Amino acid sequence: MPERSKLRLYLDSLRLERWPRSLAIIPGFVAVFVLDPGRWDAAALPALLVRLVAAFLLTWLISTANYIVNEITDAPFDRYHPQKKHRPLVDKRVDAVRLVLLWIVLVAASTVVARLLFPPPFLYSLLALLVAGLLYNVPPVRLKDVPFLDSTVESANNPIRLLIGWYAVESGFPPWLLLLAWWAFGNFLMVGKRVAEKKFLTEAESAGYRRSLKRYSQRMLVVFMVLNAGVFLLSFALFAVASGLSTLLFSLPFVLVYLGMFIRKSLKDREGAEEPEKLLKNPHFALYTLFLALVFVIAFLLRAAR
Repeated sequence: MPERSKLRLYLDSLRLERWPRSLAIIPGFVAVFVLDPGRWDAAALPALLVRLVAAFLLTWLISTANYIVNEITDAPFDRYHPQKKHRPLVDKRVDAVRLVLLWIVLVAASTVVARLLFPPPFLYSLLALLVAGLLYNVPPVRLKDVPFLDSTVESANNPIRLLIGWYAVESGFPPWLLLLAWWAFGNFLMVGKRVAEKKFLTEAESAGYRRSLKRYSQRMLVVFMVLNAGVFLLSFALFAVASGLSTLLFSLPFVLVYLGMFIRKSLKDREGAEEPEKLLKNPHFALYTLFLALVFVIAFLLRAAR
């Protein structure tokens, strides 16, 4: 195989296209200034943007390291999935040992740079993202195979990424209700993915690919998805009130529509079994996501105008 084609296979194993997930650090970064507007200094904007970009790149590197772990530990199960069975490691087009060496390089480089550029809480949050990936993927723990814990641990990446963005500019701990809301929203999305997998994969595919699916019923997953939506809405509303951001409550009806769109997609369309960022390629989801972002901006400006 030509060297360039081989390199392409290793790059595919890193799943670099999932970089948008690392943008989840931005809400944590922005929250620092939303909750304490007095900290904002326009003159410091260039330096702040440099810190944000550095934090994003480090998060992306650690996330990529986690995808290497996932690529290796999931290879025996991915062969049961109609799309994932074509991953390079499943059909042995790449070498697992080289992937492990690449994991070591990524983790070492990320931790050293993080220690040099950021305070300890940032580094600890980055390492928490790494540890969460190991607990989720690696036997004998492999929480990916445990019902309810599978999605809950996977979605823990959401609040951890929020912490990374927060600690890029702040040293104190963020509001726990904000972390809970961000965690519940991530869990809502991950459970929705499992709803679609349970519905649209065959019994053999779902049982072989994701062991926890064997212990779920369709109804159980939908109930868990709705429960997470409720936890998200309640914790977000309480956070808005407790933080003096009550104008954000005006966004809740629009957020409810957004959640409903995801539930419907999970139940009605095989596309719901894809990764959440791929759903954003759907023009309806993309446009409504932009609209919802605008609603949040308007709600914040209304609060600032008071």
